[in-house]
Amino acid sequence: MEPPRLYVDVDGAGPAVVLAHGFGGSARNFGPQMRALKDRYQVVRYDARGHGRSDAPSEPEAYTPAAFVVDMGRALDEVGASSAVVGGLSMGAGTALRFAAAHPDRVRGLVLSAFPAGADDPEGFAGKALRFAETIEREGLEAAGEEYVWGPKTRLDRNAVNFVQQGFLEHPPHALALTLRGVIAAQPSVAAMRADLASLRHPTLIIVGSVDGPSRRASEALAATLPQARLVVVPGAGHVVNLQKPDEVSAAMHGFLDGLG
Repeated sequence: MEPPRLYVDVDGAGPAVVLAHGFGGSARNFGPQMRALKDRYQVVRYDARGHGRSDAPSEPEAYTPAAFVVDMGRALDEVGASSAVVGGLSMGAGTALRFAAAHPDRVRGLVLSAFPAGADDPEGFAGKALRFAETIEREGLEAAGEEYVWGPKTRLDRNAVNFVQQGFLEHPPHALALTLRGVIAAQPSVAAMRADLASLRHPTLIIVGSVDGPSRRASEALAATLPQARLVVVPGAGHVVNLQKPDEVSAAMHGFLDGLG
């Protein structure tokens, strides 16, 4: 299968930092962090397959965790970076961690924001993924988004609703449904990954909002498992922590990157 075309944004110069967005987002979601980091770092952002301006294959087998890991490597290759700090938000954080496990020699450090809870967490997004996919196919993106993304039951950060809603509705419905089934629903718990994670020695910054219950539980478990992890809990922030508290997240990332030397 021919790999899909990826839309890649590159800003700044210096050591490479690759940032992968969450489900239903795009490279635009890391705009605040790009602007904060680009004076000292080459910030690489890309739209995941099936999202935004990247291609959206129609085959279910194109949407797997392994395929998303391959795409992160392709983003590094796009800028000629043999290694980089890699990270992301939610789904993107899950991809970055898998990438580090698969290609440890290409990773200088990890920045994991709003790490996704596994499918075993009843409040987490992964546990709702299959129902979410069915709602997209049955009722369309807007109704599904109201139910699972920005509606009153979702507890999304209210000042991020308009941005998230606009971005979510630009994606091909079939691609979001396939991503939910093939990637989001396949997210394991940190406990299930513990044996594999213990061998990861990369410096790691874990960022999570204080009121993002499922991701906070996953992030705390991750910080206790990874040997070189530092956890930053952002007061008053929900799941889309980098958009709700952009200055705090950007400052934490800048400090972490500067400390890598």
